[in-house]
Amino acid sequence: MPALLAGASRRWVRLLPWGVAFVLCVVLLPTTVQVLGNDYHVNGGVAGALAVAQTAPLLLAVVRPLRAWWVILAADVAGALTLLTADLERQQVWPFPPMEIVGYLGLCLALGLREPRRTLVLVWLATAGASTGLALAAPDGTSDTSVLLTVLSGVALVLGGALRERYEAQRRLAEQETISEAERGRRTLLEERARIARELHDVVAHHMSVITVQADSAAYRLDGLPPQVREEFTAIAATARESLGEMRRLLGVLRNEEARGELALQPGLKRIGQLVEATARAGVPVEFAARDADVPEAVGLSAYRVVQEALANVVRHAPGAPTQVSVSMAAARLTVLVVNGPPPAPHTAPLEKNGTGHGLVGMRERVRLVGGELDIGPLPDGGFRVAA
Repeated sequence: MPALLAGASRRWVRLLPWGVAFVLCVVLLPTTVQVLGNDYHVNGGVAGALAVAQTAPLLLAVVRPLRAWWVILAADVAGALTLLTADLERQQVWPFPPMEIVGYLGLCLALGLREPRRTLVLVWLATAGASTGLALAAPDGTSDTSVLLTVLSGVALVLGGALRERYEAQRRLAEQETISEAERGRRTLLEERARIARELHDVVAHHMSVITVQADSAAYRLDGLPPQVREEFTAIAATARESLGEMRRLLGVLRNEEARGELALQPGLKRIGQLVEATARAGVPVEFAARDADVPEAVGLSAYRVVQEALANVVRHAPGAPTQVSVSMAAARLTVLVVNGPPPAPHTAPLEKNGTGHGLVGMRERVRLVGGELDIGPLPDGGFRVAA
């Protein structure tokens, strides 16, 4: 069984129960021996045995407080009965001397930090019952501490239980926040994938439409086609139309209530220049360098979206920062680079405080789906770099 506060994040908190138990043992053990021997005139061997039984289990209480409670309660009751055989003087404390009360309160605090409410109630009832029974046998003239122990032990149990329940509530809240964050991340990823799928559907549907038109018009554009070839083109057009219908039904599943438009022509590499010009008009100095590249439409769409999101982040988080955008093709591999420097004036907060946080997720997913790699991160001078 783990020790008390073993799950705490800070090391000194985890060591605190052991330190308190050790200090109580070191202080109370010799004190108990001395008080029982000098003030109550108890035999030295008996006083030593009672002192060990009443204080040593406090170290056990750090790990198993309920077992330690059984030992200490029995030792305290035995000590009270032993004091009855001694010559008690008037106004002497009985049945629980002060050092026993201190040790018992420390034990009750440990119980409250570990055990459930039902156990704590039973412990307090047992304590009250033992105290009441001893109070009935109290010698005349002694100072009765049974009521004091009953009240203080109840306070310690309630305090320990309240601290434990507060810690459990905080732990469950942290776990729930972690689960919620993970679920939020998964939901964000699924939403981005659905959005990307909708856009890719438009690309594929455009190609299917082109195939259908070419197959249908082949008989009119090409002279002298044999009947078998005409039938083949007719079959191709019919299959393409059927596939296009299936794609549209798929789109109905992917689109949400807010999505509008269908079979829209998606942007590609040629639209990046317009995107850069619009960003420059928004007050961001942008330098653009691009080389002609012939890439699949899905790759061009992903490149466009990466640049779009990167420039949007510059506008949001570093308005006015000088930015460079480059698109190049080498060894059948398209490279997109967006680098911005620090903003000309420090800002206490971004222009948009309530971003969706979907941008980086969307960029990573788009690049991954076309077999690419994405490298993003801050620069030493305070700028930011996005490379796909």
